[in-house]
Order: sequence, then structure tokens, then C-alpha cells
Amino acid sequence: MEIHDVIQGSPEWLTLRSKFDTASEAPAVMGASKYMTRAELLRQKATGYTPAVDGAKQALFDRGHETEALARALVEELIGEELYPITGSRGNLLASFDGLTVDPETMDPGKIGYEHKLWNESLAAQVRAGELEPHYYWQLEHQIHVGKLDMVIFVCSDGTRDNFVHMEYRPFPGRAEQLLAGWRQFHEDLASYQHVEVLPAAVATEQPSLPAVIVNMGGSLTVSSNLPDFAVALRAYIERIPAKPSTDQEFADAELACKNLKKAEDALQLAEDNALAGMTDVEAMRRVVAELRALARATRLQAEKNVEARKISIRDEIRVEFSKQAADHLDSLNTAIGKPYMPAVPVDFAAAMKGKKTVISLRDACSQALANFKISASAIAAGIQTNMRYAQEHAAEYGFLFADFKAVVLKAPDDFQSLVTSRIATHKAEQERKAREEAQRQQEELSRRMQAEEEQRRLAAQQTIQPAADIPVTSTVTATAVVQPQTVQPAPATPSAVRASPATRSAGPAKATRPTDDQIIDALCITYRVHESKVLEWLLDMDMEAAGRRIAEGMTA
Repeated sequence: MEIHDVIQGSPEWLTLRSKFDTASEAPAVMGASKYMTRAELLRQKATGYTPAVDGAKQALFDRGHETEALARALVEELIGEELYPITGSRGNLLASFDGLTVDPETMDPGKIGYEHKLWNESLAAQVRAGELEPHYYWQLEHQIHVGKLDMVIFVCSDGTRDNFVHMEYRPFPGRAEQLLAGWRQFHEDLASYQHVEVLPAAVATEQPSLPAVIVNMGGSLTVSSNLPDFAVALRAYIERIPAKPSTDQEFADAELACKNLKKAEDALQLAEDNALAGMTDVEAMRRVVAELRALARATRLQAEKNVEARKISIRDEIRVEFSKQAADHLDSLNTAIGKPYMPAVPVDFAAAMKGKKTVISLRDACSQALANFKISASAIAAGIQTNMRYAQEHAAEYGFLFADFKAVVLKAPDDFQSLVTSRIATHKAEQERKAREEAQRQQEELSRRMQAEEEQRRLAAQQTIQPAADIPVTSTVTATAVVQPQTVQPAPATPSAVRASPATRSAGPAKATRPTDDQIIDALCITYRVHESKVLEWLLDMDMEAAGRRIAEGMTA
């Protein structure tokens, strides 16, 4: 943390704050501030405009600083260490600590902070329960991140022991990451900010009053009134009512006009009733009054319908506008990912606008909902990209195991990595099982072949080769005639040689023929009782040149 040598509250301190993202702004960034919306903070940061502090607010600030100093002494007694007001920053985040412990030897900031809030019963109840609202804890998370603190002593007091409650606030898992994501999204929105003029709350424009309705009845059944003038004024008044209000000002004017028209209806009815109280029947007067009253009522009802319809229309327009921005953000994330893996991230702009009355409050509510949506969506996209990188590094050769990749890539990185490891391990185990089974099958096949060939050799060895002397001679053969001995057909070719009969030997050596490669391999397999792969390995390892030399030497010896 970088320490800034400024006095809190001084002009130098205010200038420094304007260059950083401060802890007091964190609740607004997260949409949790009681005093400022996120949209208002965006406007202030973008335009550089900061509302002036009036006398009442300044007095409240002064009272807060006074009680903060008094309570600091009580906290020092509590923890047995001194606390110092320090302003520090980490990156673009700034925190002005009401107090920090300091190492007395190195004078480096310690690990305990102090934050004070002026006494109020609602906050005191939260402190007693140890559960703070987001308006408070986002500021503390900001301070803890900047100072790398172990905890903050959070105090609500009026500077006295009687009204003094405190709690230890420690970093809550995941909140710091949410806060940093909130600040990142805030700066993205700030970079693309487009200023919309914010007008003060609309007050209906002062409108000319309609003349009073006067109808007098004479005893001679005559009627005197200003109804013709009133009719002209009423029609002129109606023409000035906004037909399709769009701004807060026009809505306010239209709603006031509706109220005035209702008064006109009531005044016409009262005038008629008063006139009829004095006379029995004045048909002309009644027709005029009925016509004007109907006109006022019809116009009022139509204006009220227009106001309500326009309010609904504006809400729909705002909802569509922000829904498009949400869809565009999802598209941009899918583009960054390179695949359409982003899920449908929920965002309810209609619910965000519920209870809001003015156009600016409707837009601010949707702006906050959009910011929360972007933070959530960006976090999901970051997780997807982390998972995709892991898959590329550790499972590039096993894509066939992840036909459901679009679904599983949405898992938390730890869960995704476990899934990848599990599937690859299961696949390897299955491959090893199949390899063992295949090796066993080949071994059994080789054993069967060896047994069959052994049986062939046994049968060949049992064949008896009869000598020539044992062959009977017919009585007609002369003494010099010798019957050729019966030759025995050799057994089928096997790697083992079969002894030739005497007749065969006497006929001279048979012409040598080269056995086939398969016969050579089979002969070696049977002789040494090994698999074909081992025979091939031996043959490939043979030193043919050395063997040739040995044969040549034997021939010349």
C-alpha cells in the first residue's frame, strides 16, 4: 500500500480523492448506497461535477469527525494499540482510514483498521447482531483490500461510552472479487458513458385558472351566465394539454390538467344544481352545462389514459433499450470466447423499474440492473475461458470425450478440472483393459497354434518308414531283380525336418526351396515359444553384415 502524506478533509486530500476510486464510493458502485445511485456516480465521474455541500450536511460531517476522534480513543483502549488516520492506495483504489495500527519499530501500517459511523439505533442494532448491510460492508471490503488488513473494528457511537457499540469485520469470502469486478465494470461503463441531462424533479407549470362558473336564475325564468366565455376558456385550456407526454415535465403538466378538469366538472355540476334550486326548468342552460361537463370529463379521461399509456410506453422503451444492451454484451463475450458458449444470464428490467415514478429513476434502476448483469456475465465468461485454456492444455487429444463440452464448460473451474481428469483417467483405464484383453486373446491364439503344430509333429514322428528288405518279393522275380522299396509320403511341411527314406536318399539330394516369410516366422515362434512380434523384433535387431562375414569365413575355412 502506498501512503499519501495528506491531512484528511484538506483541499489536497479532496484533490487526491478525485483521482482515485475511493472506499466511500464502493457502495454506490455495487448499487447498495443509501445516498447515491450508481448512475449518479457515473455522471459525477464522467462530468467532474460534484454537488455542493450545504450547511446542514457540513454540520453533520463535522459532528461525525468529532465523534470519530472521541471514539478512536475508546477503540485504542479496547485493542491496546494506537490508531492513526492514514490515507493509502493500492493501484487505482484509495482508502482514507479513520484509524490504522502502526508497527512502532518500522512505522509500517499494521493489520487492524478502524471505521466509525455516527450513532443511530438502526445501525447500532446491526452492529450488535454482527450483520451489516451492503451499504456498510462494501466500504469495509474496499478498505481491507487496499490495506491488506486482517480486520476492521467497526464502531457506531456518539463519542461517549454510553452510546458505543462495535464489531470486528473480517473479509468475507468472495466479496473482494465481486467488488473488484464491480469496479472493472464501472470503468468500462465510464469509458462508454454518454451524458444525459438530468433535470430537477418536475413541478407542474403554473396554468391559467378557468373562470368561475356563474349561473343566476331570475324570477321571470331568465338565465344569465358566463357559460359562453367559460366554454371558450375550457376549449383553449384543453388544447394546451400535452397529448403524448414524454418528459417528467410534460407528465406533471398533464396530471395537473386532469385535476383542473375534474374541478371544472364539479363546478359545472354545482352551478347547475344551484340554478335548479331556484328555478324549475331551464332547458337551454341545462344543455349547455351538460355539454361542457361532458367535454371536460371526456377530455380528462382521455388525458388520464394518455398519461398512463405513455408511462407504460416509456417503460417498454427503456426496457427494450437496456435489454438490447444486455444482448449486445452477451454477443461481445461470445466473440471474445470464440464460441457461442454464454448461457442466458437472467436480468429483469421490469422488476428493476417497479415502484419508480420518474423517467430518470426508471433509467437509473435499469442502469444498475444492467451493471449487475454485466458483472455476472463477465464472471461467467472468464470462467469459460479458464476452462477452455485448461482443456486445450490437458485434453487436446481427448476431444471425443467431451461431446457435451458446451454444457460442462460452464462449470466452476475446479469442478471442470476434476471432470476432465476423471474422464481422461476413465478412458485410459478402459484402453488399458482392452489392451490386456487383446494381449490375452493373442496369447491364447498363439498357444492354440503351438499346440496344433506340436500335434502335427507328434503325428509325423509316429509314421513308420519301412526298409526295402521288409517288402515281400514275388516268386517270378529273378535273383537279380530287386523290387524298389515302397516310399512313404512325407508329412506336411513343418518347421521340423522329416527323416528321408532310403529310396529318397539314394535318389540324391532334393532341390532346396526357400520357405516363405510366414513359414520362417512360424518356425521361430514354435521353436522358441514366443509371439510373432518378438520374432520380428529379433529379426530386425540382427546384424546381417556380421552374419555374412561369419558365413564367408566358414566357407573358406
